[in-house]
Amino acid sequence: MQLPPPRGPLSQWLRDRLTHSNHGAPHPEVQASCRPYIDGDLQLALWIANELQYRGFDEIDPAYQWDPDVIAFRSRLEEPWLAWLEANCRVVPDKRPVAVQLRAIIDGSDGPRLAPYLRRHATRAQFSEFVLNRSVYQLKEADPHSFGIPRLSGAAKAALVEIEADEYGGGRRERMHSELFRTTMRWLGLNDDYGHYVPDVPAVTLAVSNVMSVFALHSRWTAALIGHLAALEMTSTLPNRQYATGATRLGASEEQARYFTEHIEADAVHEQIAAHDLCGSYVQEHPDALGDVLFGARSALAVDDLFAGQLLAGWIDPSVRQPSLERA
Repeated sequence: MQLPPPRGPLSQWLRDRLTHSNHGAPHPEVQASCRPYIDGDLQLALWIANELQYRGFDEIDPAYQWDPDVIAFRSRLEEPWLAWLEANCRVVPDKRPVAVQLRAIIDGSDGPRLAPYLRRHATRAQFSEFVLNRSVYQLKEADPHSFGIPRLSGAAKAALVEIEADEYGGGRRERMHSELFRTTMRWLGLNDDYGHYVPDVPAVTLAVSNVMSVFALHSRWTAALIGHLAALEMTSTLPNRQYATGATRLGASEEQARYFTEHIEADAVHEQIAAHDLCGSYVQEHPDALGDVLFGARSALAVDDLFAGQLLAGWIDPSVRQPSLERA
């Protein structure tokens, strides 16, 4: 994957650092932001810094994964992002079981109705835009949450491994969820190369990946990471049923819609594993971590709602799309 072009001074500095172009120049100041999820420069710079911990970039020395200046810069980039998440997604826990509190957070979330729109009204171009944006995360689906495996023990570890094994197709490449998603992309005529559309997507799409990466890359946020995963699994079945219906309405074959149909049954099972065996077991072992589990879950829902809201708003009023999506 090539380094994406910069969107401002933050991502420009990081790009220059990785390509030996800034000769040790100090990084620019990272400003506080009340809406960091729409700051394309911040989110892209953070996405690039995070990606060094995943697959990296073509012709970029892998040693930059642990470059002290890059790590320090990533920490500064995380500050406004984490500050916003803390201010908007922190939940006060109570005495009820963790699974009950997770369900209450989900039931209390009334975000934009993206899935019903895709099921009934979306044009092929709009469905393609949805899939294009989702590809930034889905082509590495499960990778961020897998960082949690070595940090867990006992029943919680076994539960996370069980969920992740399904995401990776039980060891069969053709059943990996990322590969199923590629089939859907090819149906829509999209490029299915990993990270291909990063230069084209709006900041909020990068924010969807960045929220799970900030939890994944810091052991301090392990509880938030598993709460994030639980929220995804507990809110997956119904939307994917609607995505599958929308794809079929637009002409997708059974195989081309299989990514969505696969999640209908699998995530109904994963919901119980994530809520009870993963989060429940972890909180039983670490009672003080309950607040962070709920924080991770609420963060997942909040950022996904922002993503859905921007897509829907752009379809209703194309002038709000940010930036334009032109490549295929």
